[in-house]
Amino acid sequence: MQGVLMTLAAWLHTLDPFALRITEDFGIRWYGLSYVAGFMIAYVVLKWLAKHQLTVIPRDRVGDAIVVFVLGILIGGRLGYVLVYEPSLAWTLMDTPPWWGVLAINRGGMASHGGMAGLILAAWRVSRGWKQADGTVAGRCSVLHVMDVLALVAPFGVFLGRIANFVNGELLGRVVTTPGAPGPWWAVQFPQELHGWLGPGRRGGHAPALTADQEGQLWALASKVALPGDSFARALDRLTARAAEFAAEIKPLLSSRHPSQLYQAAAEGVVIGVFLWLAAAKSRHAGYISALFFIGYGLLRVLTEIWRLPDPQFGEAGRPWGLSRGQWLSVWMVLGGALLLGLSKRSPGRWPGWRRGVGPTAPG
Repeated sequence: MQGVLMTLAAWLHTLDPFALRITEDFGIRWYGLSYVAGFMIAYVVLKWLAKHQLTVIPRDRVGDAIVVFVLGILIGGRLGYVLVYEPSLAWTLMDTPPWWGVLAINRGGMASHGGMAGLILAAWRVSRGWKQADGTVAGRCSVLHVMDVLALVAPFGVFLGRIANFVNGELLGRVVTTPGAPGPWWAVQFPQELHGWLGPGRRGGHAPALTADQEGQLWALASKVALPGDSFARALDRLTARAAEFAAEIKPLLSSRHPSQLYQAAAEGVVIGVFLWLAAAKSRHAGYISALFFIGYGLLRVLTEIWRLPDPQFGEAGRPWGLSRGQWLSVWMVLGGALLLGLSKRSPGRWPGWRRGVGPTAPG
């Protein structure tokens, strides 16, 4: 990772998305490692909960449960992105691997709301328990209890995912100052915004407008790094990857933006995580923690997306009634959480808080 070049004004983002680059376009990415680390943390936390009898998931089945959760979040997250943000991927076929647009993770990635939907289905499967050799079923419990357990481990993964979004320079924040104007010290200049340029005089996505002189400087820079046969897009990819090398020349061509990925990492990872673990310190009905997660995550997502740009493929339609699609999905999460909060009070028995360190008084 090359790091972030700090100047007297905004920071220039020069982080390498590859932890280990094998070829120019292939290697081990920080984004993938964030998922691996999130699942590893979930495994350790679930083991701890099982050891202290704070979940009925058997200790020897925690690994099996993690596999189910991994499948739920990967399948749900990818299908969620395709269905909500880019349905055309469902019928996009390619001549090269992975051949089907749905499997092309580099096109759009994952949707957090879809991942949560996948986790709810995974929670149902885990709540059914596992059949033992003697014919008995171990670990059968309420799906609300498994959802509570997931709510306690989810903030770790969400935090790491948002940090990976920042490293990738994706999900850009709103513009604070336009190209050529100095930005505040806390703002970030993302070379990735240049990917919105389609050619001289033609731009899309979230690429801010440039003056004629600035456009000329951009094409001159792209020509410096371009290889024979490169398209405009490929040349800009190379320029983005070498932003640190051309820092002095590229900074006047970039806007300064809110680091919205870091805002969301703090809100959806740290704030909601601390809040839920404090709530779980005391006894409660099954479903209470997951209800708080839906409400808290939804509200914080609506708030933090004020500083995040909507997905560029929707244009002005990306913010119906002033809210992005992510915010509207979060509103539904809040409503669903409020309903779940009411239902949780009807679940039988109470689960102990982690401060007590003993098993449930009665599985809910």
